[in-house]
Amino acid sequence: MNFFARMSPFRALRDLRLFLHQRQKHELIFLFISVMMTSLLLIGFWKDSRIEKEYRPEIVYVEQWRLDRTDAEIRAQQAIDAPIKQKMIDEREKALAERQAAFKRLDDKMTKWGL
Repeated sequence: MNFFARMSPFRALRDLRLFLHQRQKHELIFLFISVMMTSLLLIGFWKDSRIEKEYRPEIVYVEQWRLDRTDAEIRAQQAIDAPIKQKMIDEREKALAERQAAFKRLDDKMTKWGL
């Protein structure tokens, strides 16, 4: 702990200022450029690290039905299930359209760059 007791932020800043005053102008410019390039790379990786949630449909493994159901009961159940199924289909198509639009934007940018 004796090592950390000798540390002082004021002395560190004074040492940094002395170091920077001894540098030539071009060295400081290259220092600034290198810090900016590193920062841009880190910000780019941070921004690109966003992961979209993958579409996972709800899986129904087994549905058990009575063997003595009437046609009216079957149609009634289908009428109940149809809006739910259509909603799931619409959500999937919307996600697919958004993904296609994202790839289209990327393709347009690459075309603009000549790639």
